[in-house]
Amino acid sequence: MKEGLIAKTLRVSFLLVLLLSLVYLGCSTTAKRREGQPPRAEGYSSGRYYSFDDVQVPKELNYKPDKSFIYETSKFKAGVLFFSKWRLDVESLIDFFTYNMQKDNWKLLNTFKGKASILNFSKPDKTCVIKIVETWYGDTEVEIQVGPLGERKM
Repeated sequence: MKEGLIAKTLRVSFLLVLLLSLVYLGCSTTAKRREGQPPRAEGYSSGRYYSFDDVQVPKELNYKPDKSFIYETSKFKAGVLFFSKWRLDVESLIDFFTYNMQKDNWKLLNTFKGKASILNFSKPDKTCVIKIVETWYGDTEVEIQVGPLGERKM
């Protein structure tokens, strides 16, 4: 009887320690925003440019070439870049992209925030859509789509 009680106590203790560890990890990645100051991408030292010289990506994100593709002609370059990283704060990513895209002369058209956050940017000759999704298992996925601005038919 005592062995069963000891085994049960050990299992409950282990689960409690595991749960507290997960809660601690979850709290350690939350972003802190200073009031009265413009949003900045805290926690991101800087970014780097991949296939597009005007779309900066945080260095912390891992590039996924197997899910990405680029289409290039002599006049234009378009494509989709895919990145992911475990345990990133979505609000910090939104702040990073909003700040750096505007710095690279993109105009923020609109944002959608929910299970998936979407940022829409434009330039006179092209558009950029950034989709940020936090999966149920803790990955944060970022998909960046750059394409030409459509011409109007008359």
